[in-house]
Amino acid sequence: MREFPPPPRAEEFSELIAKRLEEVKDSGGTRETVTVDWNGQALYVEVIDLPLSGLYYNPGTHRIRAQRSHDPKKDVAIDEDPWCGESQAYLAFLLQADPADTNRRDPGFDKLKEDLERFGQNDPGLVTHQGVIVNANTRAAALRELGKQTMRVGVLPASFTWADINAVELSLQLRKDHRRDYSYINRLLAMEEQAALGRTPDEIAKEFRIRKATYHQERWILSTIQELIDRSKSGGGASLRLVDFEHHQEKLKELHRLYEKLETVDRDQAEVLKEWRLAAMLLDFAKTDIRHIDEKFLEKGYLKKALPSSLSSPASAVEEQSVAIPGLGVVVPGATSAVASARSLNDQILRAKAAVSSAEHGLADEEITSAKKLVGEAKAAFDSAIDTAGRDARVRKRQQLAPARLAEACADIDQCVIDLVQARASRTLDEEAFDEAVLKFRSSLRKLAQQAGRGLPHPGDGVAWLLEAALLEDA
Repeated sequence: MREFPPPPRAEEFSELIAKRLEEVKDSGGTRETVTVDWNGQALYVEVIDLPLSGLYYNPGTHRIRAQRSHDPKKDVAIDEDPWCGESQAYLAFLLQADPADTNRRDPGFDKLKEDLERFGQNDPGLVTHQGVIVNANTRAAALRELGKQTMRVGVLPASFTWADINAVELSLQLRKDHRRDYSYINRLLAMEEQAALGRTPDEIAKEFRIRKATYHQERWILSTIQELIDRSKSGGGASLRLVDFEHHQEKLKELHRLYEKLETVDRDQAEVLKEWRLAAMLLDFAKTDIRHIDEKFLEKGYLKKALPSSLSSPASAVEEQSVAIPGLGVVVPGATSAVASARSLNDQILRAKAAVSSAEHGLADEEITSAKKLVGEAKAAFDSAIDTAGRDARVRKRQQLAPARLAEACADIDQCVIDLVQARASRTLDEEAFDEAVLKFRSSLRKLAQQAGRGLPHPGDGVAWLLEAALLEDA
């Protein structure tokens, strides 16, 4: 949990807040309060008007935690001095940006700004006694753009620590009636932070209004993203960012479900498919295309056939190695050649994507051109492999369609037997309708026998019985 120093002129602003609170109490009129959930109890804090010029955006807000990596230099500057003009301007920029693409302005911000201009501020924000905005950072940015001078806010007690401030922000933003949801990655980061504070999975799941299994899934996804970011780092300083994964929520959840299913049966298979699906995700393939990367995709070797030699892993990278556990003198098998090869391929794609997508990486033009070429070759190889897998899947589906329909018909006949017994027991059977249905059934069996016997010199037991029954019927 990051502890930020007090902002400039904190004591002076605290005195202003105390004076305004005292004026509200002495006015004798109806006093406005805002309810805060803190430690499972309702805390009521007084609402006052404060000058926007004296308020600071919260550098620790969960709303833009992932988006801060948009500009690594400015992100570091926030940690060093969160209250300077440059850091506050960067926070204001991120509050107005699209969470999934920080280079674009968020239409939701403009909608909020329009609403504030038309109807004014309906709900008060929340600040610390030193003027740091805890809740309503985005509203403060919109009000400033509108040229407003003041903002209605509730003031937290002076005894609140940064841990208390973060807990209050989460409780307010996770209510079902909040105006603007956290982005997906920021929710994951907020869960990780709560876990670091020692809260149990049950408590965190309850706080975020999700199932415990979903919480464990989200933690797995975040750890996978963080691992990919580490693996994408290259000597030139370029790396992927948290915001690069905002659009992949459903793909990552489907990957987790597949990985959990396969891991208990064959961990190596699960690891290989995980690497390939992550690579396809980074190459911006659609969710429906990525679904073709499954057990059959691995078994048939579609990708291996499509990969160019420039993307094939060197022999040294795919050899199975042993790993020694320090202090125990125990040696365990390392990654198999298939897993190592998949990781090596994905590492190449990760570093190339980082070089292509990073705005300020300082890489030479030749390196960027080479990275773009590698991404293009990888995308073409995956596209070819996925296309082949999709065509084969459609063929298999057609091959299995007739047996599947016959199995459904058998289930219907079994149910018909039960219905027939019950209808006779209650004397409600329509015998004429039943007889007519049986005749249609006989006609359908004849048609099936005619088609089943074509082109089969040695029919199986089932088809042989069907053909024999049709011949007896004809006789």
